[in-house]
Amino acid sequence: MSPAEIAADVRVLLRLLGGKPRRGSHAQRLARFYAPQADRYDAFRARLLHGREDLIRALDIRPGMRVVELGCGTGGNLEFLAQTMPLETLAGVDLVDLCPPLLAVARRRVAGMGLGNVRVIEADATTWRPERPADRVFLAYALTMMPDWRAVLDNAMAMLAPGGRLGLVDFHLPATGGLGNALWRRWFAHDGVFLSAEHLPALRARCDEARCEERRGPVPYLPGPCAPYYLFVGEKARPGTR
Repeated sequence: MSPAEIAADVRVLLRLLGGKPRRGSHAQRLARFYAPQADRYDAFRARLLHGREDLIRALDIRPGMRVVELGCGTGGNLEFLAQTMPLETLAGVDLVDLCPPLLAVARRRVAGMGLGNVRVIEADATTWRPERPADRVFLAYALTMMPDWRAVLDNAMAMLAPGGRLGLVDFHLPATGGLGNALWRRWFAHDGVFLSAEHLPALRARCDEARCEERRGPVPYLPGPCAPYYLFVGEKARPGTR
């Protein structure tokens, strides 16, 4: 990396070390935490948020589909989706998040790509729903940052069309994690990321599992330990089949 990129990373790391603000609403805390790092968000987290491209491919998104990303952040996952198909062939893409500084980056990205079928929406993932049912809904490293994550999953399932797919990739606490789970739980909680061993059971209770993998990935500037994460794809049962 160049000296300028390293300096930018240092600024992000200092913000992370300071932790997520503890006062204000969830939306206000997100805005204060991410505003100073929004422009470097994608570059820094590309080395931390593993498995996103694999998730996009596992969702089997096809032309004519309606796609929703909850907790979209800067909209960076559009780049992965664009590698699998021409985005203009989709019926529509809704990018939903609660953090204005990150959404500002997402809007610039969408404008730069010239995509008229992509909407960037500031809304709460526990309540917002599209006008028409979605064929695919996904979250990438977002559920662990949502306080009422069960309500988010319920809402995601409600907006899915029967036979539609829900996909997630996120940090978690594996059953075999032992003492390491306590370390990762405390490490991530400092920045408002709350790892849980309950995500996968909750997903399996809500949809039919199509794919599930538990993995580990390296953490920038932290040699040695690899953080646990999962990739899950489930399908919403059609009426009378579950």
